[in-house]
Amino acid sequence: MSSDQFTAQDPVGQYPRPDFAEQSQPYPGRSERMDPEPDYGEASYRGTGRLRDRVALITGGDSGIGRAVALAYAREGADLLFCHLAAEEEDAAETVRLVREAGRRAVKVAGDVREEGFCAELVGRTVDELGGLDVLVNNAAYQMAQEEGLAAISTDQFDRVMKTNVYAMFWLCQAALPHLRPGSSIINTASVQAYQPGSHLLDYAASKGAIVTFTQGLAQQLAPDGIRVNAVAPGPVWTPLIPATMPPDRVAAFGRQSPLGRPAQPAEMAPLYVFLASQEASYITGEIVNATGGRPLP
Repeated sequence: MSSDQFTAQDPVGQYPRPDFAEQSQPYPGRSERMDPEPDYGEASYRGTGRLRDRVALITGGDSGIGRAVALAYAREGADLLFCHLAAEEEDAAETVRLVREAGRRAVKVAGDVREEGFCAELVGRTVDELGGLDVLVNNAAYQMAQEEGLAAISTDQFDRVMKTNVYAMFWLCQAALPHLRPGSSIINTASVQAYQPGSHLLDYAASKGAIVTFTQGLAQQLAPDGIRVNAVAPGPVWTPLIPATMPPDRVAAFGRQSPLGRPAQPAEMAPLYVFLASQEASYITGEIVNATGGRPLP
């Protein structure tokens, strides 16, 4: 592992590779119960002031990509509010510790983004408690693998996937718009599944395809206002969502299909969200930044 994210390394052997231990957890999963534990950049991410004094709202900031983004944003100088499910309180407290250790303000809010009122509350509290809103990161997501395909996907599951992944993004963007100003940005989390859908994640893949289209359309709508809208499309990333939503044999082999032969760690995704939120990305909007470990996407 590198001393920081600027040290050159061989990406093939930089992090653990499958086979992993077969493992499962109750949804939504906990970082500390994973083997190996995910790397969020605690020992490696070095900030350079790229987001100094900005305010960010991050959904799903308790673990996974959301925690890595929260840590990176804080070390880049941003204050932030993030949401999490009530069952993720312990992971959320660790995110708060990491942000405050970096010298920035952190507000955690428990709730469910499937509720429109809660999404509006998140935006309101960000503005009221942190003084504004510069960056909205729509990251919270739900999936549940169904090996038997379409017939096994219940209406309740389909509804949960769409409300968590698509409706919440729509509601949060709507609520955030009155507070965003020229130079602000919205960053959504898409997926390789939007382009190369797995048969066991059909509903999740459909939701991620919707995120791609929404991102590209909203970017055109908001460009004249100086508000940029982009998305990151990760490939396999080692987060608690994996052992909590996939069968143990898939977990053991997770990431093997990547040309790099391993899943990404959350710490490897965070720099993309930093870049897209920074002034360095001033001419980038409507883009889907692919981070798939070598799997080609459109």
